[in-house]
Amino acid sequence: METIYGNLQGLKASQLKQLERLYHQRLPGDQITTTEFAQRLAAISTEIDEPVCIYINRRGQVIRVGVGTPRQTQIPPLELPRYGAGRLSGIRCIATHLKSEPPGEAALTSMALQRLDALVWLTLTGAGFERRGGGATGYIKETYLAHLIPLSDEAENGAADNAIKNTFVSAEQSLESIANQDFLELVDSLEAEFEREFVAQQVSADQDRVLLVGVMTDHTSRQQFEDGLAEVARLVDTAGGIVLQTMQQRRSHPHPQTVVGEGKVQEIALAAQTVGANLIVFDRDLSPAQVRNLETQIGIRVVDRTEVILDIFAQRAGSGAGKLQVELAQLEYMLPRLTGRGQAMSRLGGGIGTRGPGETKLETERRAIAKRIARLQEEVNQLQAHRSRLRNRRQHQEVASIAIVGYTNAGKSTLLNALTNSAVYTADQLFATLDPTSRRLTIPDANTGEPHSIVLTDTVGFIHELPPALVDAFRATLEEVTEADALLHLVDLSHPAWQSQIRSVMTILSEMPLAPGPALVAFNKIDQVDGETLAVAREEFPNAVFISASNALGLETLRLRLGQLIHFAVSGG
Repeated sequence: METIYGNLQGLKASQLKQLERLYHQRLPGDQITTTEFAQRLAAISTEIDEPVCIYINRRGQVIRVGVGTPRQTQIPPLELPRYGAGRLSGIRCIATHLKSEPPGEAALTSMALQRLDALVWLTLTGAGFERRGGGATGYIKETYLAHLIPLSDEAENGAADNAIKNTFVSAEQSLESIANQDFLELVDSLEAEFEREFVAQQVSADQDRVLLVGVMTDHTSRQQFEDGLAEVARLVDTAGGIVLQTMQQRRSHPHPQTVVGEGKVQEIALAAQTVGANLIVFDRDLSPAQVRNLETQIGIRVVDRTEVILDIFAQRAGSGAGKLQVELAQLEYMLPRLTGRGQAMSRLGGGIGTRGPGETKLETERRAIAKRIARLQEEVNQLQAHRSRLRNRRQHQEVASIAIVGYTNAGKSTLLNALTNSAVYTADQLFATLDPTSRRLTIPDANTGEPHSIVLTDTVGFIHELPPALVDAFRATLEEVTEADALLHLVDLSHPAWQSQIRSVMTILSEMPLAPGPALVAFNKIDQVDGETLAVAREEFPNAVFISASNALGLETLRLRLGQLIHFAVSGG
């Protein structure tokens, strides 16, 4: 039996049978509809006193029959055929409407979300078949044709009266004129325009086209929200994506199922279709259920802030230790997100004799991932032990150590290169380097002024709300911070949110299992800030050092202060 979608309450068996028979209709491939089919649909809709929507593919086959509006009967995104930004879905909708009015915002939004070839809108007379002036009008009072258009300047001007800017709605016209249009010619011309627009706007094929979504709650100030959203956009850029559009919503608290409200989900889906996005990125962490719900309703992949950071780490990991820790973080993040995907978690049976071969593929994957996590954790423990032996050797040789800590992109690797004449990789990107790098540095003794050597270690950059999976996986790397004799806290003074970044780093340091040693604050990139910013920093941090690592400004002062810092740390004050 063919499925009838929508609101079927109160329908008689005979009426349902009429609706089911519509599945057996076949329209000519070059016609949007025929007058006979439209009148039959209008007659059924008049009899049941409900709007009806029929969805037809380009072969003229009816693929979906629904009782209700286009919004109520639309095809779920995951069931729509896959199409590119330069293509339409290959499906058109013929919809009846009980009131005498052109298609409104809800119907046009539904058309855009499904990327329909066209929407034929039939308003009904509310009476039976009539004859006027010798012509058969039937049950249909007004007829409109709507379709999508590219968002060029001309198209936007032509669609100015519509609530949805990338749609076109014709003036009222006769059913015969719509039925006599060459449907294939219309679709081909539209897709050619979409393809031209897409090619003109297309980014590199290996770049994700991202729609960024930010949610501001009552617990976050406007400035914190804006800074966080800008940081996620920078993370997307670092990961190799391009942000095509940013959307925002303010809520007292995130929606437990979809983070944003139902209406905003529809807006996001529509915007993604309009700009040709293939990825939605949220500025916060999402639960597995929220990701699944959003992907079901929007129809394209949804990721959160942590997943973007993990992707960057996966690209940046160069050493075996770095790759090991990144894989562990990814698997720990992935494991809970395999849970509860539909009925895939259910076994084929229960009890003795049903286990083993009867396990679903998903359960097998979960088991394999759990085993892999356990093995990786053992390897991380071995890595911790190895690094501990290296630190003990340095301590035995009485070589003091300083770890450079700071927010990502503060310039830690650049400073290490400037102080030690090294060639560690540097770039104006977030998390440009992951692996801790240690180099010998000669500084003057705080008492005698004689030069002596210390070990200076560049550590992984911190970020606001560092994902727990990364903290756990990178505990071997972060121990370089807790085991160092002292810390050099480097701050990017040119960043608008430098004060917030200091607080984020201090929060992460305070949550470490072992208290780090004494710290010296050094403000970097002073050549890129104005006098007012410098004055504020000097007032708040009178004992700090002010430098420019890239221009070698203030480095000699920094060496002297590092000598004093080590003397204080080793002698205990």
